[in-house]
Amino acid sequence: MYDDVFSVSQVNRLLKSLVDDDRRLANIQVRGEISNFKRYSSGHCYFTLKDAGGVLKAVMFKSAARTLRFEPQNGDTVIAVGRISVYERDGVYQLYTDLMLPEGTGALMLAFEELKQKLLQEGLFDEERKKPLPVNPKTVGIITSPSGAAVRDLITVSRRRNSGIKLLLYPVRVQGSEAPAEIAHAIEFMNKHKLADVLIVGRGGGSIEELWAFNEEITVRAIAASQIPIVSAVGHETDFTLADFAADKRAATPSQAAELVVADAGAYLNYVKELQKRCRNTVLKQLAAAESSLERLQGSWALTSPQRLLEGRMQRYDFAAAQLKQAFNTLLTHKQHRCGMLAAKLDALSPLTVLARGYTVTESSGGKIITSTGDVRWGDEIITQVGDGNIISVVQHTEER
Repeated sequence: MYDDVFSVSQVNRLLKSLVDDDRRLANIQVRGEISNFKRYSSGHCYFTLKDAGGVLKAVMFKSAARTLRFEPQNGDTVIAVGRISVYERDGVYQLYTDLMLPEGTGALMLAFEELKQKLLQEGLFDEERKKPLPVNPKTVGIITSPSGAAVRDLITVSRRRNSGIKLLLYPVRVQGSEAPAEIAHAIEFMNKHKLADVLIVGRGGGSIEELWAFNEEITVRAIAASQIPIVSAVGHETDFTLADFAADKRAATPSQAAELVVADAGAYLNYVKELQKRCRNTVLKQLAAAESSLERLQGSWALTSPQRLLEGRMQRYDFAAAQLKQAFNTLLTHKQHRCGMLAAKLDALSPLTVLARGYTVTESSGGKIITSTGDVRWGDEIITQVGDGNIISVVQHTEER
């Protein structure tokens, strides 16, 4: 019977998942009167929105509270934009506020949020499509009003960072009904003729109505379609427009846009000087080490008494020569002994030795050795070899044994 019993935490977690899954509550605008407003030292703001029929707890964290262009007061009627979710620990639902505006700007903010969601779903704000800024651009295109403070700030900062940078201004209106088309056309013109390496599009600060040209769909789509990287510089640090989301990089102010785009020539020069200094110090250290090594070598015995380098080799040569001579003599004695033995064997087998012992060899005048009485006839001339010469005779008769 207790299988369906939930803990308090489980109930709160279930309610939170149900609320978070409701798309209507994921991006909602709520009109109400502020009460119990308190900004803590952390920067987070806690308050209640109420009307005649009820109250709604709300929180605005520090990151979102920075965008407030006014200081909310108890009793103010405002439009709060955010999401509804459940705070599990206390079991209460509340509005997590991302944007808060005084009453009167609700229609614009509704249009802002609707277009933002539409373009977000199309992928125009995706990080993957954003292009990197060039490291050291030669030409910077500026699309803004020629008479505003923004263009003066851009030129001043750019010239200070790099006096040789080429700035190309395309003057446009930055507020009013004709401003969006002019801004879009300027971006398309710069891209068509490839007039710049990077573009800065923006204006100075103002109200939401004054900045609205940078929230128009034609402006945002032109920025997203640009092949030239674009830096948006609209308003002050707390101002956000849809152009900021579509641009490849957002600058909080026009001055910061110039700092992002224009390379600091002075910093490069200082870096080169530092590299030169480090290179010089490295060379000097290597030179000092080489000089020290040379001094050590100059005092070494290898240079002062170079013959000592050969002493060991000469001694090894003498030892090797003596060993070679001894080996040669041993080998020669062995060979001589062997040669004597072979000569004695050869002498023992020599026919001359046999003849010296009294034996003879008889051959015919034709050189045939006579081994039988049948080899000669009466009157044949024969030659008999003895130990000290030959005896020539004629056969008188033969006797068989």
